[in-house]
Amino acid sequence: MKVSRPGTERIACGKVTKELVGSQIVLKGWVHRRRDHGGVIFIDLRDRSGLVQVVFNPDNPTVFAEAERLRSEYVISVSGTVELRPEGAVNPNLTTGEVEVHVADLQVLNTAQTPPFAIADYREVDEAVRLKYRYLDLRRPELQSKIIFRHRLVKAVRDYLDGQGFVEIETPFLTRSTPEGARDYLVPSRVHPGSFYALPQSPQLFKQLLMVAGFERYFQIVKCFRDEDLRADRQPEFTQIDIEMSFVEPQDVQDLAEGMLSYAHECVFGTPLDIPFPRLTYAEAMERFGSDRPDLRFGLELIDFTELVADSGFKVFSSVAQSGGKVKGINAKGCASFSRREIDSLTEYVAQFGAKGLAWIVVGENEVKSPIAKFFSEEQLNRLLKAAEAAPGDLLLFVADEPATVAAALGNLRLELARRTGLITDETPDKYVWITDFPMFEYSEEEQKYVAIHHPFTSPRDEDLPKVSENPADVKAKAYDLVLNGTELGGGSIRIHRRPVQEQIFAALGLSQDEVADKFGFLLEALSFGAPPHGGIAFGLDRLVMLWSKSESIRDVIAFPKTQSAMDLMSKAPAPVTPQQLKELSLEITVDD
Repeated sequence: MKVSRPGTERIACGKVTKELVGSQIVLKGWVHRRRDHGGVIFIDLRDRSGLVQVVFNPDNPTVFAEAERLRSEYVISVSGTVELRPEGAVNPNLTTGEVEVHVADLQVLNTAQTPPFAIADYREVDEAVRLKYRYLDLRRPELQSKIIFRHRLVKAVRDYLDGQGFVEIETPFLTRSTPEGARDYLVPSRVHPGSFYALPQSPQLFKQLLMVAGFERYFQIVKCFRDEDLRADRQPEFTQIDIEMSFVEPQDVQDLAEGMLSYAHECVFGTPLDIPFPRLTYAEAMERFGSDRPDLRFGLELIDFTELVADSGFKVFSSVAQSGGKVKGINAKGCASFSRREIDSLTEYVAQFGAKGLAWIVVGENEVKSPIAKFFSEEQLNRLLKAAEAAPGDLLLFVADEPATVAAALGNLRLELARRTGLITDETPDKYVWITDFPMFEYSEEEQKYVAIHHPFTSPRDEDLPKVSENPADVKAKAYDLVLNGTELGGGSIRIHRRPVQEQIFAALGLSQDEVADKFGFLLEALSFGAPPHGGIAFGLDRLVMLWSKSESIRDVIAFPKTQSAMDLMSKAPAPVTPQQLKELSLEITVDD
């Protein structure tokens, strides 16, 4: 049992409530805000738990004189008596708002320079400044709450998986470079000159080897590294909730993932998720939404007009339809009031996704307005309106092109329309969806060969195995992604557990036998020793925290993030190293002219 002398027990600032009235306590923290009122000094004292008001009275002249020197962000220790605030001075916005602490003793533990931006009265500051002084930025209660939220979510995930019989196992950071879809971060070896380790893009091969080793249920909250272009929801180093299971089918993995997320949601928000989540095949998602990560919080689904316009007089449509392309569109309900300038801006918007134009029809009470209407008979026009379920006040928007271009253009257009028309608000419910039955391969024009859509260890559907060599484009994978509000939360698959199948997939990807033996020989050998059927999933923890905490950037939920150019502005990494360090690594830097 803890024994404290009267007035020496430290209480967290945010825990000082009316139950402590009359108590002698000690508080330690930062000066959040200072106010001088009628000869009395009020300080809002802050620590991680929150704020409490402390009061310095002039009838204690020594302490009062010291308090007059206090400035924002000074670190202090005070002892005093908890008292109720006077009537009319209660602050209902604070958990400590009914009380204040009248100070008997003050100790300044450290002074502080004026910070480059205010902590207490924060106003929007250039992100470069925030990242340079990240240790100050993290003092802000808004950011601290997100980091603590992240901690609570991770704890919930660990508790759930432990309860489901999973074992947390660490895998190596220093491994070998293998082709997994993104550029590796390389680490030169001093002991083996000319050789390099690679930082893992994921623990993919190691978690499969743990299944071969018989652990059956593995998980890890793990750092991964990818040297790729960055954006708001991507960092060069990121954290995964990595899960692998033996003797499972896709449904088993999906059920486990849903249970984990629902449990974590209940732990951090107080309510479970509505599971099971709906499912869409990849083909259906592309057909209806133009994306394999569709946002289901609103409609604006894609409509296929290809057959209806194949014999129309509008050559732009008919020629595309007759040559194997697609003519699809969106009914922007209630958007007939868009000006010509607004429609032109939408045309410019879809151009960045390859669309050569954006045709449109404004639906009025008794007529339609459109530069393309004259190319359609009244019957053809009526069929278009019927297919679009158009009503007066609607705006129909069309793209005609190759299927992939149409999907990209309209898939992004529906998101842009939702933003412009306010279809998504803070009250809009979250929408989860599983995307299944992905193609196993896609053809890379750049590499002039088939590449794996997920990774080369994903299992094809059993019935599609004969197609791997003959027609890779028709092979479907036992792969699945979970999407939240148009953002991929996680993805996984059933893995290949038989060596002949893995060798067949490597051959379909154009890897030579020597290349396979060099880079994946240890995996193939492991699969020869009784590897069980297995599969798993990995969730982007940073992305999940960002979405659940309603943050605008992934950088707000990572303690020490990097910029979009992969720079750490605080420590100034990456940075040059000394010639001696390069010499020890047998490296020499050359710069192209």
